[in-house]
Amino acid sequence: MISRTLFDAEHTLFRDTARRYFQERVAPHMERWRAQGYCDREAYLEAGAQGYLLMWADEEYGGAGIQDFRYEQILIEENMRHGEPCLFLTLHSRLVAPYIGALGTPEQKARLLPPAIRGEKILGIAMTEPAAGSDLAGMRSHAEDHGDYWLLNGQKTYISNGQIGDVFVVAARTVPEKSHGLGLFIVERGMEGFERGRNLKKIGMHAQDTSELFFHNVRIPKENVLGDPTGGFKSLAHFLAEERLISMVQYTAAAQAAWELTLDFVRERRAFGKPIGAFQNTRFKMAEMRTQLDVAQVWVDRCVEEHVAGRLTPDIAAQGKLFCSELEGRVTDECLQLHGGAGYMAEYPISRFYTDARISRIYAGTSEIMKEIISRSIGLDDRKMT
Repeated sequence: MISRTLFDAEHTLFRDTARRYFQERVAPHMERWRAQGYCDREAYLEAGAQGYLLMWADEEYGGAGIQDFRYEQILIEENMRHGEPCLFLTLHSRLVAPYIGALGTPEQKARLLPPAIRGEKILGIAMTEPAAGSDLAGMRSHAEDHGDYWLLNGQKTYISNGQIGDVFVVAARTVPEKSHGLGLFIVERGMEGFERGRNLKKIGMHAQDTSELFFHNVRIPKENVLGDPTGGFKSLAHFLAEERLISMVQYTAAAQAAWELTLDFVRERRAFGKPIGAFQNTRFKMAEMRTQLDVAQVWVDRCVEEHVAGRLTPDIAAQGKLFCSELEGRVTDECLQLHGGAGYMAEYPISRFYTDARISRIYAGTSEIMKEIISRSIGLDDRKMT
């Protein structure tokens, strides 16, 4: 395994502490959470008590003021390897909360950030719709300006933290005649007309509550509007690079964990009188995956460095998201194959890595959308070539 020079002694100490936390306070609940279909709310309270939520937030709100993304990277990696990947602490901290931190008014930040930092209010973001996934311009949910409030109507689906979430950043169309005329609205638990649908059944990620959300004439007070009510599309695009960086960190860490599980398995499981790791096919497969994982890790760490320096671009992030999600799929599939029949049994962790990995090529932008972004960045834009 290639040496990683991205981290210093303080990062290493933080990693050791985080690893123990996930091993001792998260992993023991994995089976129960997967059986019930969601993670306990108490997990967020515990993470908040550890200081692991919204680490970037200013101290005036109760945060640690840590701007270094590498600390979040460590939390992601340790959770993927030693905790429960369905505990979406990073969704809460780095995908949703930054909208409030960057676009929120002083009142919004003072009201919403402290309970989010403590884990008392769980955050989610609602963009995807039944007829509009990666195509945000096709969004049908809409909000109308009624003077001192906005009236929100629509439906969202595949929303993470949909059952346990308390505060959602909801995207809705505010300018009907413009495909990019979107606004972002803060919808809170208990608002009249806001309803949750089913906790959707999935082939993987069983402890992550993924839900439908419905909005029937929900009155959104003006103090719950995030930023320019017609400039939401630009805000969504602004945060996409970090979202895809988070994704590639997750995918690579999961693939690394699957490989390590398989290394232990092929060393111990015997066939025809010797460990299956002694067979050439096994050795070569493991060697190929080790090489691919090391290459991916170097790429991910380099992207983190670029992000910390403020230089990570959307097209580079799309390349990383595409490569790492596809690699995770290949590695988990190959590792399951090396487990043989045992790999198909739910009692073996590799089966969980395999089913969990299938969503990676879909959410945070499908592989096909990533290819569109990348091809346009190299001058192959179909909109300008017809």
